[in-house]
Amino acid sequence: MKKNTPVPQPAASASHRSQRTRKPGARKAFTILEVMLGACVMAFALTTAITTLQRGFASIDSARNYVIAGQIMQSEIEKMRVSPWSSTVTVIGIVDYTGSNPAITIDPVFTSQANIANRFSMIRTMADPKADLRQITLTVTWQNYDGRTLSLSYTTYYARYGLYDFFAS
Repeated sequence: MKKNTPVPQPAASASHRSQRTRKPGARKAFTILEVMLGACVMAFALTTAITTLQRGFASIDSARNYVIAGQIMQSEIEKMRVSPWSSTVTVIGIVDYTGSNPAITIDPVFTSQANIANRFSMIRTMADPKADLRQITLTVTWQNYDGRTLSLSYTTYYARYGLYDFFAS
């Protein structure tokens, strides 16, 4: 029989050596540099998210206001369209072209809402008046929640014997 001879152990690697030298109650943790780097990444992510959210709200507000302005102008154009030439030219004053741009009263359907009545205004201009044809431009102006002034314009031609004339039987 052979005598029991000790089996040679392989040399310990550097990581095993450091584990052997640690104190039994010590734990591995993040360094202060890693924590600071993580905090910076989190702050950048939050700042970017908040900025993107603000831009999104501004875009939604602009889109909503463009739709409202379009509806206000469409309503005014429809009022002109359904009226006969003689009453429309008297009501909107397009017979006597003075070149002024008076403010137009916005329809009460819109002004009954305080957020529209206080922010939106509309003017009407006319270019190149002819005997039976008028080029009319409506412009609505408003301020966004961030204080920027925006406007939207519609231009239409209004003719004496245009689409609004019809015969009822």
